[in-house]
Amino acid sequence: VYVVSGVILTGILAVAPTPLRAQAIQNPLAVFAGLDKITGRITTFEIPVNEVRRFGALNVYPRICNSRPPTEEPKTTSFVQVDENLLSGGTRRIFSGWMLAESPGLNAVEHPVYDVWLIGCRDPNRKSFDDEQTGIPPAQTGPADGQQQETQPQE
Repeated sequence: VYVVSGVILTGILAVAPTPLRAQAIQNPLAVFAGLDKITGRITTFEIPVNEVRRFGALNVYPRICNSRPPTEEPKTTSFVQVDENLLSGGTRRIFSGWMLAESPGLNAVEHPVYDVWLIGCRDPNRKSFDDEQTGIPPAQTGPADGQQQETQPQE
């Protein structure tokens, strides 16, 4: 009896569907926030993938920026390389790795003067999820017949 049950269970597990994963959406822009610890100012800036932008003494190079469709659990990742501009005229790589927008403290660049972290990825040519939802009426905020609703004072 036990062997038969094990064979049946093995057969069921073999044909059970595996969950499908959504394809990552590759975006052309990475969105970062940077903190200047001297002034206390936080700056938001966008960088096209495979281009460099300077933030203070840092050069930020996003190599890829992926997100998921709006119907999936949020997960925005970017592979980023950050170089520090040295006073001697050269540069020194201080970060090379993945940043996660949902966990900015996990892999943020922490420098004595500047911090940089990923906020998100975007594609200016892609419609937003709300724009794609055609034919869905907006939520109603009042009575369905359009009349004012009277309220009675409570005693």
